[in-house]
Amino acid sequence: MRLEKHIHQKRNFRNEHHKSVVNLILTGNWVNEQMKKLIASTGITTQQYNILRILQGNAKPMTILQIRERMLDKMSDTSRLVDRLIQKELVVKKVNKLDKRLVDIYISAKGKRFLTSLEKIAVSIDDIARNLNQKEARLLNQLLDKVKG
Repeated sequence: MRLEKHIHQKRNFRNEHHKSVVNLILTGNWVNEQMKKLIASTGITTQQYNILRILQGNAKPMTILQIRERMLDKMSDTSRLVDRLIQKELVVKKVNKLDKRLVDIYISAKGKRFLTSLEKIAVSIDDIARNLNQKEARLLNQLLDKVKG
């Protein structure tokens, strides 16, 4: 659906740059909503899912700061999200052996099994962009990287 129709825009945008920014915001929010719908039945949030995927992809334990730097949603309260994952026994927190001021976070065996059980959801997340072929998806990624500079 065209942007103007989707937001019931009657007037023209100032220029194509203005239109592209509004379109990015709308599309980003739409993608987030699609992800929330897919993940809702799992008992975790999209931010918690992001943390589990970050920890799964890292061979070594990570600090809260390292996790926060890699998160998609930089506004998240990472400490609180990790605490909720600890309550669910999906991640473990231990004091760093070399620096007692630091806390190491790593995914638990239960967390790994949990992510494995979500593999169909991970594929469904990829399907959010199903209207694009591989070449279009690659071009979109290049353009989005260019927007971010």
